[in-house]
Amino acid sequence: MNAGKKIYFASDQHLGTPSYDASLTREKLFIKWLDEVRHDAAEIYLLGDLFDFWFEYKTVVPKGYVRILGKLAEIRDAGIPIHFFVGNHDLWMFGYFEKELNIPVYHEPVKIDISGKTFFIGHGDGIGPKDHGFKFIKAIFKNRICQWLFEWIHPNIGIGLANYWSRKSRQSNVEDADKELDEEREWQILFAREKIRSEAVDYFIFGHRHRPLDIRLSENSRYINLGDWMDHFTYAVFDGKELSLKSHVHDP
Repeated sequence: MNAGKKIYFASDQHLGTPSYDASLTREKLFIKWLDEVRHDAAEIYLLGDLFDFWFEYKTVVPKGYVRILGKLAEIRDAGIPIHFFVGNHDLWMFGYFEKELNIPVYHEPVKIDISGKTFFIGHGDGIGPKDHGFKFIKAIFKNRICQWLFEWIHPNIGIGLANYWSRKSRQSNVEDADKELDEEREWQILFAREKIRSEAVDYFIFGHRHRPLDIRLSENSRYINLGDWMDHFTYAVFDGKELSLKSHVHDP
């Protein structure tokens, strides 16, 4: 990283819900944040669920989102790397971001080194012990035959059904996140604790849980959950030495 540059992480904007007007307001707010951070951004990591639902057909682009897609293209064309990790609401990406926006898309978590620090980065859904029901559903959604069958449903019907499922899934996750934190039931935390038993990781960075968290796992390891852009408007920033969890609403 060059001096004065930073790396930014954000997730769970869920654009498209709960209504057109509310989504548009959040979309504009997130674009404002992107415009602010681009001035000192070395890289930007988006950790999934940018959309409440996204499915790429061969010749159809989901309606809306022209502002955010245009802004991502603008930032990428300016030479700032953007990395996108699919979430459980927008995992059906099949090349559009790579071809049109020149943004790499990751379907699994990755472990990378940044300025001598080890980062384990991903959306965070389906990791850790148990949670077998969700893992089963995710396996179906990732099955190529199931995806091919969904492609044959008219978008007006298919997207309508998917939006209904997305609302149910998001509502369940948000309600669970509102409960008092129990680290022994947080699958991401349990996953991270198990991981550092066999390998060194300085920072685990996940989304998915809609709960801003910064928890020290050991003397040299921390777990960060990015929260969301529906209620918390939080993000993380790494300046080459330290990583901080911040709020866009309250920070100047």
